Amino acid sequence: MTTARGQYDDIDFSPLRAALDDEVITHSRVRDIRLPSGKVMALITLDNGRDHTRPNTLGPATMLQLGETLDALKARAAAGEIHAVGITGKQYILAAGADLSDIGKLGSKENARLIAQLGHKVFGQLSELGVPSFAFVNGLALGGGLEIALNSTYRTVDASAAAIALPEVFLGIIPGWGGAYLLPNLIGIENALEVVISNPLKQNRMLKPQQAFDYGIVDAIFPAANYLEDSLAWADAVLAGRIKVQRKNEPGKIERLTKWPIAIKMARGMLESKIGTVPKSPYAALELLDKAKSGTKAEGFAREDEALAELATGDQFAASMYAFDLVQKRAKRPVGAPDKELAKKVTKVGIIGAGLMASQFALLFVRKLQVPVLITDLDQARVDKGVSYIHDEIGKLEAKGRLDGDTANKLRALVTGTTDKSLYADCDFVIEAVFEEVGVKQQVFGEIEQIIAEDAILATNTSSLSVQEIGAKLAHPERLVGFHFFNPVAVMPLIEIVKTPETSGAALSTAFVVAKNLGKNAVLTADAPGFVVNRLLAKVMGEAARAVYEGTPVADVEKAFAPLGLPMGPFQLIDLVGWKVAAHVQDTMVRAFPERFYANENFHALAELPEVVEKDKGGRVTGWTKAAERVLKPAVGSSPASPDEILRRVQDGLAQEIKIMLDEGVVPEVEDIDLCLILGAGWPFIDGGASPYLDREGASERAFGDTFHHPVIKGIAG
Repeated sequence: MTTARGQYDDIDFSPLRAALDDEVITHSRVRDIRLPSGKVMALITLDNGRDHTRPNTLGPATMLQLGETLDALKARAAAGEIHAVGITGKQYILAAGADLSDIGKLGSKENARLIAQLGHKVFGQLSELGVPSFAFVNGLALGGGLEIALNSTYRTVDASAAAIALPEVFLGIIPGWGGAYLLPNLIGIENALEVVISNPLKQNRMLKPQQAFDYGIVDAIFPAANYLEDSLAWADAVLAGRIKVQRKNEPGKIERLTKWPIAIKMARGMLESKIGTVPKSPYAALELLDKAKSGTKAEGFAREDEALAELATGDQFAASMYAFDLVQKRAKRPVGAPDKELAKKVTKVGIIGAGLMASQFALLFVRKLQVPVLITDLDQARVDKGVSYIHDEIGKLEAKGRLDGDTANKLRALVTGTTDKSLYADCDFVIEAVFEEVGVKQQVFGEIEQIIAEDAILATNTSSLSVQEIGAKLAHPERLVGFHFFNPVAVMPLIEIVKTPETSGAALSTAFVVAKNLGKNAVLTADAPGFVVNRLLAKVMGEAARAVYEGTPVADVEKAFAPLGLPMGPFQLIDLVGWKVAAHVQDTMVRAFPERFYANENFHALAELPEVVEKDKGGRVTGWTKAAERVLKPAVGSSPASPDEILRRVQDGLAQEIKIMLDEGVVPEVEDIDLCLILGAGWPFIDGGASPYLDREGASERAFGDTFHHPVIKGIAG
């Protein structure tokens, strides 16, 4: 039988060196370790020579060097010089997988296939050395880093390791160096589906070391203090037979005939319900996991080679890499942010309001800043309800073990509520969470400005109103800044920071520093209607509403939007954010740009209903409630639009609006719009936000005769 390594022996990998000649090489450094029993282990340490901020990555030169190292160790094992091989990483890091930015430089599908084949050849050697191999997962192990461990005979993990994961599906590809075949055959299909597909689709969720041990991905877990010593002693005991590694999911114990196909079928249904059928990588991964139930390792690896070559050269991966770069780099260095030295130190936060949104703000501020937080409202009952909610949420975090008792008590003590606005006097940063109406916001800020210090910062959480208009009656409008959160506040990573012509450098700098300290990503926007996210969502929702009022059934409208790859259809989204909010935003946009945005007075009538749409079990909108039909019936026309027509309208409308926003200077560059859509609206990585998708679909050319990107962001030619 051909071994996993043997099938790659005659392949010429030299084209990869030319394609990726600027690789930061992770070297394979070897030293012999004499174990307590007297046996010798050759221990490989992967190290790129950089500190922990630049993780080990696995490019072609790295892999070829590791392959040569393993060849030499195989020869030594055959000569009886060594009894085992271990592999670990530099401090805190095993490896973060392939350097994904290099894949875009490969130039062809053939080279992408070579990358997959090289990984399989080299990692496959870990199970064919003639002696047992031990992976000591001493820190971060992502993608190829984890696949090194999976190809080894035995695995231990440091209990303090930062994260363990196969995140490839999140980025539009699949685990292509053994993960899709080896993992389900190690831990069973249900656990593998969780690690390979479900976790990446849950905002790229990672495993903690204990979870990796509980799943059976690793055989032993040791504390950080003596991790390597304990791992070597454990390996010695395994070699001597004193420890027999028991795996609950040994290949012979994994049930394949019934459980495996049922799990695959359920996962497919979940995917179709949650993400539709546009994203390619989750379904490619599902297919690989399905086929992993039978056949040889060599066959499994060959399937991974073809799947990775196909996906890594496709449009969705190219867009995902663009999006990944935005989130990893641009989001961390916000364009237009003033010098942080200008920021005012925030020692106490005031929140105007005590409703649900205000209470969510208070919880976030007190957890992240750990400074006193004051909430106020019109009467004590509302204040007490708000404080009670915050205390309860802190209690839930404590019960889950995410806060210890002392910290929980400290946070509760930092939150106070009152109807006495004079207590705002020593607040440095005051944010409002009151009714979305200019007059109301002007009134509350007018009152607070009389109380707070002259250099205290005021922030508005308005979702679409003019920040300049809100501050028009302030004595010091320069202290006001827009600070727009997204719901749910604790989860959504974006804050739109809105600058008016009057906003001072100190106010703006403080807003950016506070956003960062809250663990959020901030994007600077001009004071324009709807800012970025709501302006473009209003375009999407307006086109959906237009199609309905022309006579298109709501389920057909939802399906017409599917090729966008959005996490949910437009009416499902409206139902989530609230029909009253949606109606308000649409009104704002139509007032500002009546020729480009669509609204209908029936939005407000629908917003008064307790339930507007019917949904299936997956949350997808299937139709209107009977009450909604009664509202809609007199208004709906009899000229339904085709799915292609609806999709083209929304594509062209988005392209036109984004171009206008750039021309108006709402944000500095199109990358900022895509970043806002990704972080604030869950726009998919496979679209790259919006602009790469609109370029590829021809919408940019149709809307303004050019493209947003030069060259257009698309996959490698085959």
